[in-house]
Amino acid sequence: MKHLVLALALTLAAPLAAEARAVPAPVQDEPAGAATEVAVLAGGCFWGVQGVFQHVEGVLKAVSGYAGGTKDTADYETVSSEKTGHAEAVEITFDPKRISYGRLLQIYFSVAHDPTELNRQGPDVGTSYRSTIFPRSDEQARIAKAYIAQLDAAHVYGDKIVTTIEPDKAFYPAEDYHQDFLTRHPMYPYIVMFDLPKIRDLKASFSDVFRPEPVLVFASK
Repeated sequence: MKHLVLALALTLAAPLAAEARAVPAPVQDEPAGAATEVAVLAGGCFWGVQGVFQHVEGVLKAVSGYAGGTKDTADYETVSSEKTGHAEAVEITFDPKRISYGRLLQIYFSVAHDPTELNRQGPDVGTSYRSTIFPRSDEQARIAKAYIAQLDAAHVYGDKIVTTIEPDKAFYPAEDYHQDFLTRHPMYPYIVMFDLPKIRDLKASFSDVFRPEPVLVFASK
């Protein structure tokens, strides 16, 4: 039933956003590995970013949370004060044999958020909504830096990319009520207006890796 409601909400949301920007694949990427890997990405409210990556084939889990600050301030109320250094982020566990780190970055820069907005995304303003990549290795940091330079050089966007790269930052999962929010509340006005169009654009622009049923943190009831 929830997936039927989500499909209806996607249809209703279709006219509310422009088409996704065509973003080229990264020239530099990781080779396919044997083990699972983790990426941590921040791009505004984590509801939509989590929702996007939950619909990507090869993603094993996508968890909403906080990165950039300390453990003692990693809760929604404190992070919302904009004084913790945290960004709302998503920890993405993926199978590099099925999808690469670079491909995740392509989705991130194309449909998950607008990387030219400084310390905001849409109606959400503050450093907790900043565009940030939290690399889990020197290799991830190198690929992310090269990709940003590649996109800027190609003038993919009208403005310069403001995405920062912040290594060596721990990730802390958000409260349970934030997990799977898009799937559990597809008719929530914020989700309909700002996040469901991202799922629509993901399906249109990345049909080869789009999975209709999301991989959830908690089992669907």
